[in-house]
Amino acid sequence: MLRFTDDNRVLEEESYRAILAGLALNEDISYSMEELRGLAEADNVEVIGEAVQSLQRPNTATLLGKGKVEELAEMVSAMEADMVIFNDELTGMQLRNLEEALDCRVIDRTILILDIFASRATSAEGKLQVELAQLQYRMPRLIGFGRSLSRLGGGIGTRGPGEKKLETDRRHIERRMDDIRAELRKVRNTRKVQRAKREKSEIPVVALVGYTNSGKSAMMNRLLAMTNKEEKSVGEKDMLFATLDTQQRNIHLDSTHEFILIDTVGFVSKLPHGLVEAFKATLEEVCYADLLLHIVDASYEGNDFQIDVTDRVLQEIGAGEKERIVVFNKMDIANSFTIPEAGVDNAFVSAKEGTGMEELIRLIREKIFADTVTTDLLIPYDRGDITSYLCDKAIVLSMDYEGEGVRLRAELSGPDYQRLKKYEVI
Repeated sequence: MLRFTDDNRVLEEESYRAILAGLALNEDISYSMEELRGLAEADNVEVIGEAVQSLQRPNTATLLGKGKVEELAEMVSAMEADMVIFNDELTGMQLRNLEEALDCRVIDRTILILDIFASRATSAEGKLQVELAQLQYRMPRLIGFGRSLSRLGGGIGTRGPGEKKLETDRRHIERRMDDIRAELRKVRNTRKVQRAKREKSEIPVVALVGYTNSGKSAMMNRLLAMTNKEEKSVGEKDMLFATLDTQQRNIHLDSTHEFILIDTVGFVSKLPHGLVEAFKATLEEVCYADLLLHIVDASYEGNDFQIDVTDRVLQEIGAGEKERIVVFNKMDIANSFTIPEAGVDNAFVSAKEGTGMEELIRLIREKIFADTVTTDLLIPYDRGDITSYLCDKAIVLSMDYEGEGVRLRAELSGPDYQRLKKYEVI
């Protein structure tokens, strides 16, 4: 855990001891609590205890019941915890009431995720997106925040905008949010221009999606290595949200077949809505992809839970119906009980070891180059531009020079075939 000055310079690294708290409303939250533990550890927090309560409905004032809050306060005192992290999003009133009752810092899952994002964002766009999400979250909770906003304490929940912005009046915050939105609109317009160029070049786009730490960056690096582009590899770490900024690489399968591979931020259950909104310009790339590679950690016992989480986020951003291949990664360390039965659109690979990758590439070829047409064309000599284009962009199987023009037998993409159909020799 890092402590920051108001201008985000690192002062020192701090460590925290935390107790996790969750509310089960007629549901099993074991996976969600396990995930919360992983998020805390990803933010360098030592988890020393856990408390879960089952209720029919949440307590308006403190989320948990009065007796459970008292029990939690005893745990905090006995275990000398620095903070309590709640698995559910808290209102400003709940934050204030819980801090008074527990006598320690209280944060919720959303603050924790935003703090991780704030510490990992490296690009100007990423920092703007995180700051916007933080301000959107904190705006209605300014009155409720107590020591969670204290710069004296530093640490979780104080990264990014900082106390200076959060303790000013709402109009100042609203102006800052408007400024950020304006800058992000410029970014979105830039992406639209880049997307238009890609569409004009007719190079298909494949997007990597999936639960955080499922191996998306490792998958990108494996595909780059297979196409002799190791120098273009991206950073990969065994941690939650190791990648926030969009990564984009060209993958050349052969001299005439290539696609653009995009890696975006990983998903997690209860991903804050404000974060999804703030990262919409980034996540929008998924919506415009021709194919999704849904990367799943085959070694994780609860991967069906992670698949459901990813499906829900894809639905939320409008990409739920996109064509996809479900790629079960980490097969080198998977157990038989975590692996589903093979399906038509399933692939079983190890990005680390490289096993199963040839089959994955075959599936990708089938999906994005399925409309390839083999045909004979007679191109007039005065349309040498078309002949040059075909030699560069298509697979030319044969070429002969005849009296009326150049006769070619070639494999064309669907759009190229429709555009050049008038030159077809039947």
